[in-house]
Amino acid sequence: MTAFFAFRDASDRRRALVTHGALDRYRLFGLDELRTRGWDVRHNLERAGAPPLWARALGAVTNRVLRLLGGYGGDFASVFGSLRLANGADVVFATADTVGIPLIVLKRFSVLRPPVVYTSIGLPERLVQLRNGSMRRLYADALRRAAAIVVYAESEAQWLRTWLGADAPRVVFVPFGVDVEAFAPHVNDSGDADVVSVGADPRRDFALLTTIARRHPDLRFGIVAGTEHARALDSAPPNVAVETDVPLERVRERLAGARVVALPVRRNSYSGATTVLLQAMALGKPVVVSRTDAIAVGYRLEDGVNCRLVEPGDEAAFERVLLETLADPRALGARARETVEREFSWQRYTDTLSDILSAACTRAH
Repeated sequence: MTAFFAFRDASDRRRALVTHGALDRYRLFGLDELRTRGWDVRHNLERAGAPPLWARALGAVTNRVLRLLGGYGGDFASVFGSLRLANGADVVFATADTVGIPLIVLKRFSVLRPPVVYTSIGLPERLVQLRNGSMRRLYADALRRAAAIVVYAESEAQWLRTWLGADAPRVVFVPFGVDVEAFAPHVNDSGDADVVSVGADPRRDFALLTTIARRHPDLRFGIVAGTEHARALDSAPPNVAVETDVPLERVRERLAGARVVALPVRRNSYSGATTVLLQAMALGKPVVVSRTDAIAVGYRLEDGVNCRLVEPGDEAAFERVLLETLADPRALGARARETVEREFSWQRYTDTLSDILSAACTRAH
């Protein structure tokens, strides 16, 4: 069988595609594992540069028309530029909304032929931006034509089932996974920081963490953030070290060298710092994380057992729990590792995706 993977274009993903055995090949959402199972896998980033000029022009026009009509666009240029490859596949796997929205719109108008498995990462936040009933009906009809919709949060799955109604396709909650061998506990005496936080997602609440850091100048904080966050962290106190554009190997070192990993996240439906959370837990680190809807159900998290959970935005509670965890971190980290090994291995995640893609192919034929 042939699968076509549609990726959001990003430099780190392109590096992962050309670097065999790279630690961050998880950014490819199981492409390697499908190939080992005998799938022929193609993708939209096979072209070295930008999509062809005609695809960029057509994509720009399509996005402009959708916005004028009250809709929401995406990377139509990449999708148009690789449409021939996509139509030659048995199944299309949209790994992110940026490419997923163009694909299901083209599926709605029969421009794309194979079944589409759509991955939602914050789709509800996009759908509520639709500005009129006509666009809501168009996008609902397009999404109902997906063979399946994969989500990484049970709360998001419930929202989409309700929004799409009785004709909703199969909406599957698939917990994310982590390579438990690559992220295994190991001795790290570097003592990088007392508290480490990592993330590029716009929902990260680094402001909460730096406020706490100001009140505790005796503690060392390390933050690995995206460029946008880093600009806002220019005024961080001197006990906070900020890094950007850090390869995953160094991120792993930072996590492993922390006494506690802190992941404050603002309230939302899709982000619970899930990837970093599972990586830190796999390393046997005690984690303090915001209890967003994305991780409240389905990730086997128990406050005080395998992590510490704090309501989003509650600065006083986050500070109190962080200090408590710093005082006694050992048992929490060991139980965190056990949870990930038992429930959230990368093998389990990719096995589940393979089953979903195979089922989509079977129904289509």
